[in-house]
Amino acid sequence: MTVKNIQVDGGAGGFEAKYDDLAAMGDLTADVAGDTLKTAAVGHKFLVEPDVLASSLLNPGGVVKFEAAMAVALDGPNGLTATSAGIGLRGEALKATRIAYEMADELSAKGLDAARWFGGLAVAANPIGAAVVGGGAIAADVYLNYDGDWQKWLVDHPGMVDTLIGMSPGMLSALGIPVDLATTLDLLAATYADGEAVTDPVGDPHDYGAPDNLKDLMEGLALRDAGKDPGDPGPTNIDVKIIRDADNNITGYIVDIPGTQHWNAPWKPMSANDSGVNVDAMAGNNTVLQQGIQEALRLAGAQGSTAPVMLVGHSQGGIVAAQATTDLIASGYNVTHVVTAGSPVGRIDVPSNVQVLSLENRNDIVPHLDASDNPGSPNRTTVTFENQTGTVGGNHSIPGNYTEAAGQLDNGSDPSVNRFKESASVFFGGDDSKTKTQNYQVARKGVG
Repeated sequence: MTVKNIQVDGGAGGFEAKYDDLAAMGDLTADVAGDTLKTAAVGHKFLVEPDVLASSLLNPGGVVKFEAAMAVALDGPNGLTATSAGIGLRGEALKATRIAYEMADELSAKGLDAARWFGGLAVAANPIGAAVVGGGAIAADVYLNYDGDWQKWLVDHPGMVDTLIGMSPGMLSALGIPVDLATTLDLLAATYADGEAVTDPVGDPHDYGAPDNLKDLMEGLALRDAGKDPGDPGPTNIDVKIIRDADNNITGYIVDIPGTQHWNAPWKPMSANDSGVNVDAMAGNNTVLQQGIQEALRLAGAQGSTAPVMLVGHSQGGIVAAQATTDLIASGYNVTHVVTAGSPVGRIDVPSNVQVLSLENRNDIVPHLDASDNPGSPNRTTVTFENQTGTVGGNHSIPGNYTEAAGQLDNGSDPSVNRFKESASVFFGGDDSKTKTQNYQVARKGVG
């Protein structure tokens, strides 16, 4: 299967990287302006240089010409002083241009959020009219053009998920609960008790091999997600690969984090991969799964190590991976890279020194659950593609979607993706015979 219409946003080749270039150019231009002004100041000293003034007794005409030429060169319309001022203004203009672009992007995003909020308010104010007009039009489309298959219609219109989620705060506000999307997530997260993590190694470290490229990363994650890791002797939900080179030196740690395993109501907490973790992580909370990842890395020897850490997650796993970066770094883990597949991570803040690669199938509704595009910052590269299977599960699965997209990226030439791969090179090409994978079971304390 071949995915199509691959598009890359953000990263080293993205617009925000260009904005940073504008800022850097502005700073450099300001430095040049300062140096030019210093040169002009030094030049003014020659106008009152004692030796020059003394020479006026012998050649008064020559000194007058020299003084006039120097004055024009320094303070004339095209002199150093005026040139310095012009360069300085150009530098400030470059900086202002960068700010203007960033403000325009931010206002555009906020404007979209506001439009959806007011849309939700309007629906709540006239639910019957909205149901008749909007719902009726959708229902007609489903039955006329999709043979009544609502699932197929939904995966063909994944943007509807963004719209509905974005409208939900407006609907709640109409009921007397004034909220935005962040507050809505906080309220929903409060209904789920997170708990305490219990993390245990399962089996002995085994030979799984080291990844050589992005597709290997996705295939390893797919095996972890399906519970088919060749060295997996029992129920586990994350693993840590300790990458070693031919000299047995540790060059990196890779954590595989699969997606949601249990869909449960707030009053019935289940595994460390249940619905509560989804909501808590998207609300910005430290989850039981994040606690388990940190403990697994500690047991693997990554705490305090200079060896870099990469977190690789699908769906819920990607949400938790992105959310965990700040806390893990603060706790002594050298997290440098995150790879997400089918994860809604657009509203999650990630430190600027952590490189993030997000893969998203446009027909996968899960990345739309945050009703937000991913940031286009220099450290965050988002790859979108199309692969329509006609079902929610098929569009969201790792095999056939994210593995295939990763394989195409391995052979691609996009500058942002290539920069990510170059920065992550220490995780690839390790010695297969020395690289070990340890499986871990992360559970909620007191929950069977």
